[in-house]
Amino acid sequence: MPCILIADDDALFCELVSFKLEAAGHQVEVASDGQAALEAAYSNTPDLIVLDSMMPILTGPEVLRKLKASPETGAIPVIMLTARKGQVDIVEALRAGAADYLTKPFLPDELAARIDLILARRDVSGQRAHEG
Repeated sequence: MPCILIADDDALFCELVSFKLEAAGHQVEVASDGQAALEAAYSNTPDLIVLDSMMPILTGPEVLRKLKASPETGAIPVIMLTARKGQVDIVEALRAGAADYLTKPFLPDELAARIDLILARRDVSGQRAHEG
């Protein structure tokens, strides 16, 4: 069962996404700030991270840069899911290593489909970060 880390400071958002992803067969872990997201990524090595941009302690872009700079977490795909819709935000996240970028409001089924696609590509290429 793939493990997905959701990093967002909005508890209702996390509950909605967790429900949808668990129904799709994923194990879900939640982090409510950027520092907690980094700690969770290092300790549990999720298969994929859904990351908000605007969080306390460390922002999503800061977390993304730290994840991608580390040999332990650099291969974990990250989907940015945020209210930030600016072209600069999107391009910077993708250049920093985000696998995908979605903006809020979003369709939970679309997020689940994008996660499944990214994980399927990793499985085919043999780059899966975590055996679930």
